[in-house]
Amino acid sequence: MPLWVDKHRPKDLSQLTYHDDTTSRLKSLAEDPHSLPHLLFYGPSGAGKKTRISCLLKAIYGNGAERLRLDKRTFKTPTNRSVDVNMICSNYHIELNPGDAGIYDRFVVQEVIKEMAANKSLNAGGGIMGISASTEEDDSKKKKAVEYKIVVLMEVDKLTKQAQAALRRTMEKYSSTCRLILCCNNQSKVIDPLRSRCLGMRIAAPSHDDVCVALKNVAAKEKITLPDKLTIGIAEECSRNLRRAMLMLETSRVNAGSTVLRDNQGIHKTDWEMFILQLARDITMEQSPQKLIAAREKLYELLINCIPATLILKTLTMELIQNLDDELKYEVIEAAAFYEHRIAMGSKDIFHLEAFVAKFMTIYKKYLNDMFA
Repeated sequence: MPLWVDKHRPKDLSQLTYHDDTTSRLKSLAEDPHSLPHLLFYGPSGAGKKTRISCLLKAIYGNGAERLRLDKRTFKTPTNRSVDVNMICSNYHIELNPGDAGIYDRFVVQEVIKEMAANKSLNAGGGIMGISASTEEDDSKKKKAVEYKIVVLMEVDKLTKQAQAALRRTMEKYSSTCRLILCCNNQSKVIDPLRSRCLGMRIAAPSHDDVCVALKNVAAKEKITLPDKLTIGIAEECSRNLRRAMLMLETSRVNAGSTVLRDNQGIHKTDWEMFILQLARDITMEQSPQKLIAAREKLYELLINCIPATLILKTLTMELIQNLDDELKYEVIEAAAFYEHRIAMGSKDIFHLEAFVAKFMTIYKKYLNDMFA
């Protein structure tokens, strides 16, 4: 059984429930696909960027854009090293995360776009990556109307500066046969020349009311009774992340064991959040080299389980400042901002996370010594 977050994901632009202005712009772009520019979708995680991209692809190409397959490609670098990249493809577009290639992301981006541009156009019956396009009747009109292919690049803000510069040159060269849709959480990490060549589509985090409406819609489809108090609690606890809200709703349904949820039913946090909460308690209780070494192990555990370093830093900071004086809150937040910038500029996240923990220990230890002196 699929998760509710996937099962009830909107499939069409008309099904989107918030950000009506952005939806109207996407509908206008889909009605005139010949003039579609390169697009840059940006906004926080769980705001609905990928959902809107999928809806736009369906509006342009029809139902064929939903017939997806997983393709694993192996690229040879100039140094004769092999790089494996997983891609999600249809007969009309391709979606990949070039950041998976690490330092070879520049080469992967160039090769994928060049290979797509070298293929025959959709009008001639060619498909993406040399695979024949389907001849479904419901897509025939779309194929006649649209002659270009679309490359969806996820997490563009994590690409190296060299890869972004190469992407800028490549998208100019093949703009007649390819359109690029870029997706990222933070557009400030995308170089200016790349942003200037794309139409920016800001997908802001949904409001608490938007999250409540989405939760009520899913509850109605699943035929469960969702009290207003629990709905508001989930909306506040999810930090305006709709994906997380759907997962929390499904977890509450499983824990309840019935289709009737209660007002006083507890909202369970994720394991990684509880792990960070325990880390915050440990470094607040004792500031010593032994605790710093133990904190390093916990941070490693979080990183190897694919929790982003910036999310670890933000969550840890919010847990630490809950019981601090206002003066200390300022110092801790300033240190968090400093090391968040270091994480963005550096390559070894563990160094900067551990440095933040050490800085907090220093600040808090000095505060305790001064208070009891």
